[in-house]
Amino acid sequence: MTDPIDLYYWPTPNGWKITIALHEMDLPYALHLVNIGKGDQFKPEFLKISPNNRMPAIVDPDGPDGRPISVFESGAILQYLARKTGRFYGRNERERVEVEEWLFWQVGGVGPMAGQANHFLNYAPSMDPPNLLPYAQDRYRNEVARLYGVLDKRLADREYVAGDYSIADMAIWPWARGWENHQQDIARFPHMKAWLDRMAARPAVAEGQAVAADQRRDLKADREAQKILFGIGAR
Repeated sequence: MTDPIDLYYWPTPNGWKITIALHEMDLPYALHLVNIGKGDQFKPEFLKISPNNRMPAIVDPDGPDGRPISVFESGAILQYLARKTGRFYGRNERERVEVEEWLFWQVGGVGPMAGQANHFLNYAPSMDPPNLLPYAQDRYRNEVARLYGVLDKRLADREYVAGDYSIADMAIWPWARGWENHQQDIARFPHMKAWLDRMAARPAVAEGQAVAADQRRDLKADREAQKILFGIGAR
């Protein structure tokens, strides 16, 4: 492959999944920033690629049969890149099923639950007026703790979640590394903590997380960004 993949990205956990994968797989890419705090995700040209107005998304000029293909949804992108390169997706069907189990565990569980925990624990109280909702805070804090307990138990006898290092690890790590924002006690999850450290020590993980890191902002006081990100008012 010679033509770079077009990556539509913003430095968030879902975005990091794909930059980590691209660096791990040694795939060239052209970076297109989608500033979600300013509403870039709603631009018509981006919606043609990602109709759910969420980043990340990619366009691979060297897609199936040599024709371009666009892919949205981070889990689908990881699967596509892993199939394309033949890397980090298991060596047989049994191993692929194991990778997919943990990939979808992240997509359907850790990502949404950790995202809600972060919202109700950190962003909602900072709004004007503040939205301090103890029931929501307890619900999502407790569910994230349950999920981290599942992860910790899984990692008790292995280095990576699906045996060998895989796209499942790339998907889970960007979310799990934010345990402090989810108000978790990492001491409760020693195997998860060791895995977080192993992941952070991988050069491609560090490189992926560093992409456009200077663009990240604390949005707790940015009312305009909150309106866009949290759907305050009709678009």
